[in-house]
Order: sequence, then structure tokens, then C-alpha cells
Amino acid sequence: MIVRVQGKLEAVGPDWVYINLGGVTLQVFVPTSSISDLGPQGGQVSLFTHMRIRDEQPIMYGFPSAASMELFLLLTGVSGVGPRIGLALLSTLGAPGLRQAIATADVAALNAAPGVGQRTASRIILDLKGKVEFDEAEPLAASGGEEAEVIAALTALGYSATEVRRALTAVDRTEDATLEDLIRLTLQRLSAGGG
Repeated sequence: MIVRVQGKLEAVGPDWVYINLGGVTLQVFVPTSSISDLGPQGGQVSLFTHMRIRDEQPIMYGFPSAASMELFLLLTGVSGVGPRIGLALLSTLGAPGLRQAIATADVAALNAAPGVGQRTASRIILDLKGKVEFDEAEPLAASGGEEAEVIAALTALGYSATEVRRALTAVDRTEDATLEDLIRLTLQRLSAGGG
């Protein structure tokens, strides 16, 4: 079992990355909320990994922390929750937001993830409520302060945090982009229906 990979970030997709391990390149599926934290293409990246076999094909899932991977494994242990839904929940809410939603029995927050209906959300809360700890001091934005500020600014305009996070992930960021630039670019993407 491969539990961690470390190598060069070769390419980035909507929910996957290619990591070059010195002659071998792996496709690793990751929460979209984690992609912006991995750094620039060509840089070194390290991910905790979990492999599943689907239709006789190995599929690798990667996470920036052991805690995120543990949360993914807890989620996929719930009846009716597969890797796709587990990744969707982590992508939509981030690990801290997901822990908070489970700990506070926030069905609406879990419903925000694609593929998660009322019944699935309720089952996740029922199965995991005592197993998932949430520290109220933990920041909810998975990508730090800048992302939290963009989300706060645009949710004040009526967009959902899920829409904003999705649009922000798709924005082409430059190193000298200011907070105002990120808000403007994310708003343009939302207005164009790209959220």
C-alpha cells in the first residue's frame, strides 16, 4: 500500500494532479480545495495517499494532511458514501468546514456538496458525529486568510460559499495578484456562470 508520495507537480486538472516521482508519473485525485495549496507546477509536493481498486484499475486519492485523509476514510466508511462523494465533501467544505458540519449536525452544509442528498447527509451525521472532533479555533478556510476574505466578500453579495470556492479555484492566479484582483476575477467567473 502506498501511503505517501513526494515528487514534482507536473500537471493540474480540476480534481487531480500528476506527480512525477523520478521517471514515473502518477495521477492522484485530490480535493479541489487543496489544489491551490500545492504550489506552482514544477515545484515539489507531498501528499498522503489512499489507493482503491475500481473496475480492476488502481485509483489513488491524495490529501495535504494525514487528518484530511483520515476524514476521507471515515466518510467512505459510511454506507452509501464512496470516494467521489468523499472528495466532493472535502472539496466543497474543506476539512475544517466538514468537521464543523458533522459536529453541529448541519445537514444543509453537507447538502451543498454535489451528489449529497438529505438522506446521505443525515447518515453521515448519524455515523460520524461522535467520531469527528471540531476545534472552534480552527480556521474554516482551507487555503488561509486570502481565500477566507474572498469568500466572505462574495457571500455578502448573495453567492454561496460553495459557488465562490469553486470559482476561486478556477481563477488563474498570478503571484502579484492582490486581494481585490482575486475578488474581481472570482466575481467575473461567477457572473459568467463559472461558479
